[in-house]
Amino acid sequence: MSIWQSISDAVTGFGNSVLAALSRITGQPREADPAHSIAFTIGMIALGAKMAKADGVVTRDEVDAFKEVFHVRPEEMHNIARVFNLAKQEVAGYEAYARQVARLFAEQPDVLEDVMDGLFHIAKADGVVHDVELTYLESVAAIFGLEHRFRCIRARHIKAAEDDPYIVLGIEPCAEDDEVRQHYRKLVRDNHPDRHIAAGVPEEMIAIATEKLAAINSAYETVARERGL
Repeated sequence: MSIWQSISDAVTGFGNSVLAALSRITGQPREADPAHSIAFTIGMIALGAKMAKADGVVTRDEVDAFKEVFHVRPEEMHNIARVFNLAKQEVAGYEAYARQVARLFAEQPDVLEDVMDGLFHIAKADGVVHDVELTYLESVAAIFGLEHRFRCIRARHIKAAEDDPYIVLGIEPCAEDDEVRQHYRKLVRDNHPDRHIAAGVPEEMIAIATEKLAAINSAYETVARERGL
């Protein structure tokens, strides 16, 4: 059975309540890795649905971006669409979903960053991250306890004049060369796709971790070139 069918069945088992399914899985022991992978994906779908509701419209580009994030096969899209639409219609606000995901990965902030990266990937699919989407993303980051990382996360996806490789790396420009090297190596270790799979991120979403690592590598290459490292 595919993860998408498992997700659809899990939601059905809780009276078509996406939040109830997520809440139940979140309460299971951390060792239940398959269940946590399902919960991660449910949370990602639900938060994406609530973001779409906040924006007021779901564009074809955003749907395609979602398919890219999760590598969804065409025959599985009906399961995704079902959970997406149920989450969009539920009266519970996005905060409830964000709190459940934050609880699930409370000890793994890198995984929570994966969720933020996935949401940014969907938000920017139509070529622009709208103000209402940016406000939504910043609020979700705050619930995740990532307020101090939000500027860095944003810089990986939205290029602005004030954004530079140091922001992407999350390190001060005045840092010594050795500190830059050590910080970069830690980022590479922490963001290796295998580590994210072990933490409960579904294999279908590893493209986001790979994209994140590519942004880190690109930023470091720029800094290293400037410093002659």
